[in-house]
Amino acid sequence: MFEGSIVALITPFKDGEVDYEALKKLIDFHVDNGTDAILVCGTTGESPTLTFEEHDKVVEFAVKYAAGRIKVIAGTGANATHEAVHLTAHAKEVGADAALLVVPYYNKPTQNGLYEHFATVAQEVDIPIILYNIPSRTGVEIAVDTVYRLVSKYPNIVGSKESTPNMDRISELRRRLGDNFSILSGDDSLTLPMMALGAKGVVSVANNIVPKEVKALTSYALEGNFEKARQMHYHLYELFKVLFIETNPIPVKTACWMLGMCEKEFRLPLCEMKPENEQKLREVLKKYNLPVVN
Repeated sequence: MFEGSIVALITPFKDGEVDYEALKKLIDFHVDNGTDAILVCGTTGESPTLTFEEHDKVVEFAVKYAAGRIKVIAGTGANATHEAVHLTAHAKEVGADAALLVVPYYNKPTQNGLYEHFATVAQEVDIPIILYNIPSRTGVEIAVDTVYRLVSKYPNIVGSKESTPNMDRISELRRRLGDNFSILSGDDSLTLPMMALGAKGVVSVANNIVPKEVKALTSYALEGNFEKARQMHYHLYELFKVLFIETNPIPVKTACWMLGMCEKEFRLPLCEMKPENEQKLREVLKKYNLPVVN
């Protein structure tokens, strides 16, 4: 069961290359702060601009460096099924605890195409698989019926990350798939409402900078203490929203740089924030008494 507070980890760069020393510090940071799992090479980790070699190396490095101290989920989705199979097989080979596969983007497959895509990966690679539904980025949503078909046939499909404001969808997933299927919020500001409907936690962007607080929110919700979970939600709400003032992961990586955790370096077509938005972000971080150094 994957639940609680999972960080959608940034991938730090320095001088055009992956910064493995910074990556070590990020992993240690989450081990020390009680994060339940790290997701490496997800879209917050800028996976679309990593080469295949970099992608495989980051996953392998994270698994080896974590050394069982924290679960490691590898982002292995692609819009070509053979690529998703390759990335997922490598994740299993190096010892990742699970794979997160985004719905294929741009292609806009039919529901049968989506079924065949995920079924192929699940058949070929025996690793726990979490589906990733984010229609605003992919152009297509995986239907609840399709998720149900997949889960009914492939027991290694164990959960779904849901980046959608449609709470009826969350209710349907929970009602049809039961408590053993891990629904995870893919949007920090929707974690509380999703968990009130039976989701198990969040794959969080904000967790990159406030891991203890995101962990507290999910722990309260899992315990059924929704009064305290709601208090934490409203405490963090302004931060949740400012981290999406521009395209993710630009603001959160900029925030990590402001806090001295990495360089402020992206790969095109991602670029630095507008100065006025960067200033808004800096002001919000200071409101939360975070240690801004840049």
